[in-house]
Amino acid sequence: LFHRFEQADTSTTRQHAGTGLGLVISRHLAQMMGGEVGVESEKGIGSTFWFTACLRPGKPTQQNNNHACVPSACQRLLDRHRGCRVLLAEDNIINQEVARALLEQAGLRVDIANNGLEAVAMAKETAYRLILMDLQMPEMDGLEATRQLRALPDLAAVPILAMTANAFDDDRERCFEVGMNDHIGKPVAPEVLYSTLLSWLDKVASSGWHTAYP
Repeated sequence: LFHRFEQADTSTTRQHAGTGLGLVISRHLAQMMGGEVGVESEKGIGSTFWFTACLRPGKPTQQNNNHACVPSACQRLLDRHRGCRVLLAEDNIINQEVARALLEQAGLRVDIANNGLEAVAMAKETAYRLILMDLQMPEMDGLEATRQLRALPDLAAVPILAMTANAFDDDRERCFEVGMNDHIGKPVAPEVLYSTLLSWLDKVASSGWHTAYP
């Protein structure tokens, strides 16, 4: 249960997502804190998962009131990039709804592709300021979709950010190898999402490459 799950079919046309990483990540986090994880299970009764961790007492900190004067990343997105059009490639309906709500809260216009094939087709037809790309999708996964997008001269500069539960170092490396610019882990922390989007949309704005696009 606590070992990484490998799909028997690793092709880009695999119909069902799911990477079996939840317990692996939990064990990794527990081990980073000097602990371990385990499970006690009895048929017909149920299962109890447990973890241990070695923690040191923390010291109380005084909140810096100056932070109240600093606009949040979400507010800065609203101020600087309201109305920018982004593409979200995601096959899970619940994840689509959550991501759309977060992005629209920051003033962004969102189009959704249900798989990599749709993402490539939509990016060819519409000039997006940024693309958020899941990795595990049916028909075509996020890695292959990114390869195809990077092969198109007009899309060489558009930021493509992985937004996925695949959080291990080798997963990140695969994202960068195919031409992705950054990695946002799931479950998505709103402030991390907004800060990352702000950084890349600021770079797009300063580069001026998008000036001919809506």
